[in-house]
Amino acid sequence: MSDRAIIFFLSACLAVLLAIVIYQQFAFRRGTQNKLKKISQKLKEIQDMNSDENIKVFTDNKVLIDLAAQINRLLENQRKVKVDYRRSEISSKKMLSNISHDIKTPMTVILGYLEIMRLNSSGENEMLWKVEQKAQKVMELINQFFTLAKLEAGDTQIEISKIDVCETCRENVLDFYELLTQKEFQVDVDIPEKAVYVQGNKDALQRILFNLISNVVRYGSDGKYMGIFLRSDKKYIYIDVVDKGKGIDRAFAQSVFERLFTMEDSRNREIQGNGLGLTIAQNLAHQLGGEITLESKPYVKTVFTVKLRKFSC
Repeated sequence: MSDRAIIFFLSACLAVLLAIVIYQQFAFRRGTQNKLKKISQKLKEIQDMNSDENIKVFTDNKVLIDLAAQINRLLENQRKVKVDYRRSEISSKKMLSNISHDIKTPMTVILGYLEIMRLNSSGENEMLWKVEQKAQKVMELINQFFTLAKLEAGDTQIEISKIDVCETCRENVLDFYELLTQKEFQVDVDIPEKAVYVQGNKDALQRILFNLISNVVRYGSDGKYMGIFLRSDKKYIYIDVVDKGKGIDRAFAQSVFERLFTMEDSRNREIQGNGLGLTIAQNLAHQLGGEITLESKPYVKTVFTVKLRKFSC
């Protein structure tokens, strides 16, 4: 064999070996990328579905094996944190419920004594009347705390049934109509004459609307306007409770549903709230399988919308 032939043969072998090495590296990288992609997809599934699964990798690649092990450690720690938080949350809510109940009993007795003193008092006793009014406000606050604590602790069972939402809306407007006209509010109502049925609970829906309309009376007085409108689509009904008062800044749009949140001017005793009404309303809406949303443009329009699922036969 000539030298040229030997050189050609060796060059060909070298080229083949180089091609094999390049192919193996390409295949290794591609295989690693595919496995990383599968790990990423599986991790997303676990997070989205809140699953208790772990990442499983079938490979000889030590780096991928170690990566999966570290991810599983993080997932396990995350689950432990969630469980501990949930236990702590349930414990604190039940404690709040018990405290509210323990305070409620003596306050009921105090109110009873104050009423007896007022009835037995000769003539009008302004100081006694003021004390009784303040005690009643404290009792109202305790009742709201008690209601919220039971809702959050899961101690309130709400029976879902077929209810006429139009009738419930009209009843709530009538309950407030005299107060609204005394305060010189313009009242607009657009509720269909024909019954519209939702999956809900009448007492819960009445409480939701009571709290929302009370909010209009308390914070919407600048606009002197209250509207309640009912609309629907194929699946849901929407109850819009509207005012044209000072509104709510966009930065606080979600905070209004948080416990004890009050607007800055709630420091004014004339309109002071306790920051529980909207929280209770939102909790009740969630219990009914719905929600309350807020859109507000100060001094133009503020809309609280109650969304509930239509009744399906």
